[in-house]
Amino acid sequence: MKTILINKESGENKEYSNQSVAEFLFKNLDQFGDKLEFISKAIEYAMNPAKGGFLLIGTEADEIVGAVVVNKTGMDGYIPSNILVYIAVRSDQRGKGVGKKLMQGAMANTIGGIALHVEPDNPAKKLYEKLGFTNKYLEMRYQPSN
Repeated sequence: MKTILINKESGENKEYSNQSVAEFLFKNLDQFGDKLEFISKAIEYAMNPAKGGFLLIGTEADEIVGAVVVNKTGMDGYIPSNILVYIAVRSDQRGKGVGKKLMQGAMANTIGGIALHVEPDNPAKKLYEKLGFTNKYLEMRYQPSN
C-alpha cells in the first residue's frame, strides 16, 4: 500500500480530490460515520492555512483503500494538539494492516498528542490501544434541540 499525505502545503491532490476522499469516508465509515457535509467540513478545516491538519490516504492499484483526517486543535497543552476526526478502511481491506499503517502514518505526521473518539463496540478500539492510546476521560455531550 502506498500512502499519500495531503495538507495545506501540498494542496489538494490532483489524482485524489478532497471530495473523492470525503465520499470514500462517507461510504466506508459504516455505522460509525457522519453526514457527507460534516466529513467535508473536517477536510476543509485540515486544508485551511489558518487552522490546519492533513489527510492521509492509502492506495493500491490507483484506488483508495483507506483514509484518515486529522485536524489541529490549536489547544496545545490542555487538550491534545490534534484530533483524529475520521479513519476508514475499505471493507475488503480490513484485517490486512491497512488501518495500522494509516494510524502509524498519522502519528508520524503530527506534533503533540492526538485525541480520537471511538465507540466502545468498534473493533478498531483494540488497534488504538495497541498503538498506545488510552481512555483518560468519559466524554459527555450536550446537544440543544433546535
